[in-house]
Amino acid sequence: MAEVDKSISFDGRDIRLKVGLLAPQAGGSVLIQSGDTAVLVTATRQAGREGIDFLPLTVDYEERLYAAGRIPGGIMRREGRPPEKTILTSRLIDRPMRPLFPSWLRDDLQIVAVTLSMDEEVPPDVLAVTGASIATLIAQIPFNGPMAAVRVGLVGDDFIINPTYAEIEASDLDLVVAGSPDGVIMVEAGANQLSERDIIEAIDFGYEAVRDLIKAQEDLMAELGLQMVRQDPPSADLTLENFIRDRANDEIKKILSQFSFTKTERDTALDEVKDKIKTEIAELPQEDAVRVAATANSKALGNTFKDITKQLMRRQIVEDNVRVDGRKLDEVRPVSCQVGLLPRRVHGSGLFNRGLTQVLTACTLGTPGDAQNLNDDMQTDQQKRYLHHYNFPPYSVGETKPLRAPGRREIGHGALAERSLLPVLPSKEDFPYVIRVVSEVLSSNGSTSMGSVCGSTLALMDAGVPIIKPVSGAAMGLIKEGDEVRILTDIQGIEDFLGDMDFKVAGTDTGITALQMDMKISGLSLDVIAQAVNQAKSARLHILEKMLACIDQPRTETSPYAPRLLTIKIDPDMIGLVIGPGGKTIKGITEETGAKIDIEDDGTVTISAVDENKAKRARNIVQGMTRKLHEGDVYVGQVTRIIPIGAFVEFLPGKEGMIHISQLADYRVGKVEDEVAVGDEVIVKVREIDNKGRINLTRLGIHPDQATAAREAAAVNK
Repeated sequence: MAEVDKSISFDGRDIRLKVGLLAPQAGGSVLIQSGDTAVLVTATRQAGREGIDFLPLTVDYEERLYAAGRIPGGIMRREGRPPEKTILTSRLIDRPMRPLFPSWLRDDLQIVAVTLSMDEEVPPDVLAVTGASIATLIAQIPFNGPMAAVRVGLVGDDFIINPTYAEIEASDLDLVVAGSPDGVIMVEAGANQLSERDIIEAIDFGYEAVRDLIKAQEDLMAELGLQMVRQDPPSADLTLENFIRDRANDEIKKILSQFSFTKTERDTALDEVKDKIKTEIAELPQEDAVRVAATANSKALGNTFKDITKQLMRRQIVEDNVRVDGRKLDEVRPVSCQVGLLPRRVHGSGLFNRGLTQVLTACTLGTPGDAQNLNDDMQTDQQKRYLHHYNFPPYSVGETKPLRAPGRREIGHGALAERSLLPVLPSKEDFPYVIRVVSEVLSSNGSTSMGSVCGSTLALMDAGVPIIKPVSGAAMGLIKEGDEVRILTDIQGIEDFLGDMDFKVAGTDTGITALQMDMKISGLSLDVIAQAVNQAKSARLHILEKMLACIDQPRTETSPYAPRLLTIKIDPDMIGLVIGPGGKTIKGITEETGAKIDIEDDGTVTISAVDENKAKRARNIVQGMTRKLHEGDVYVGQVTRIIPIGAFVEFLPGKEGMIHISQLADYRVGKVEDEVAVGDEVIVKVREIDNKGRINLTRLGIHPDQATAAREAAAVNK
């Protein structure tokens, strides 16, 4: 393939495409670059495996630390398990690509995106999404693209296309919009309580830029002399489908209209019909349409039965405006909430039920040392002080499976819930705790990620975290048949599985904090998206009302088992003094008091202990060690040891000075022991700090008012 080097400019940003230079044996490849950030994206197709009845698409995004001029840590000194950010980027690429492949395609497909260079300006993720479309088109894989993605920021009153990292940090919006020629196909966003109107305008603004990138891909294909591959599906043998329709259509309709059925009852009834069809096929004479065209194996039967059920369910919604559980299109399932379900050793807990979906969330408050260091991320020196983890065990859907490490779905849902709550968390200065929230899905029948948002809000308030506002969320669905469109509020499992859209919207009563839209069709108009966003607001507020009836504000006190944090500021030049050689001093304070001490580079010292008295003792020691002394300061001290020429007194925690024998009294003292003994409490004044930093004290010349003030200060610091 001839090399092509093409540049695209829009909204002040340049994107450069290099084709035919790298990875010549991949089906298709492109080096997509903006600024000094460059991502190599490849797409490869291989003949499908026997018996596969789904599209085996694998999407992998990887970051090489050399791209940021760094060497990996650890023993191996090479990249290992992918960090969470790369997994989320893999999902970001997969979600708009998957619905654009033909439903009949069964070949093995793999898209690999690798960041080869990265600057401090341009994020690589949206480049990788657009690059995946280009590589797929060049590989001549059947694909209903082109597809492209852009990021939209909001700084002040202005929307920005593909903002820099600094602009994202200053922005009230971080929105990724992906689209095809047919419309918007994916939305992913975090927002600072923005209105529905602002979100809709941002999506529209982003899709205009997406169109420019789609046009650029079409021009690139023309330059390369390549056609868009639009293969027709293989001719379908309708023998099995017609056989099932003739015998089961009415029964399936009847089951779908039994609104009193639970999910289990409905699934059981449908399985019974399917098993009956299977038995009837097995009992047919061999010559009867060659036993229904030999297509009645378990996979073909199951897939065809599912397709027929899907069509009948969708028709019921479009024609009758009735859902399988009898709800109206904009109706939310019954909601119930509970807080404090777990004993108070758990710092906070919330149980959220919506229909058959149930999520239990636990909140744990930790110290600054518990923050997650993102050492494997190409953006260095990052820490997370809010961690949201999501678990989806097999029993939540009545299945048995081996328990494994969190998969991409669990990581993605946890990240969405985390993003939903970040805008309402208190600042580090107001609430220095590290916060970990874990959402346990105990029962799943649709929208567990939004259930996690609601349960986590309850748990945070139960734990006494002073969130700015409570957050709720709902998942919207879509049924599109021709020109007929129906938006569904609070979709359940079957509507998600057999529908065309999963649109999750989270926010407060003021505005949206996060949203995520995934499509199973090739695109959606802005009008339909706007309808879904606005319809979601009513659902969100309804759910929020139920939550506030359970707990209407954060508790004023944290759990007695949560650590007590005391924060002080010291001169950064004193940090080494507190830590000591090899950490000896700080370890000694920890052993003596039982408190944990975290020190930041700016001199912020956070001291924590479950017992507040222990934390205060450690704080007093650190303050004493780092306090700048002045001649004439008066303190209450305790005699720690005696030598012939004087007595040593600890007048601040960890800080000693000596009273010379001549300074013990205003008369001649024969022996130090005649005046003081070890353990005695004495009032002392700083007489001198010599050039070696040694502190000389005196008991002379102390005014009674100074002595009283010193005693009062000592009592406060105890």
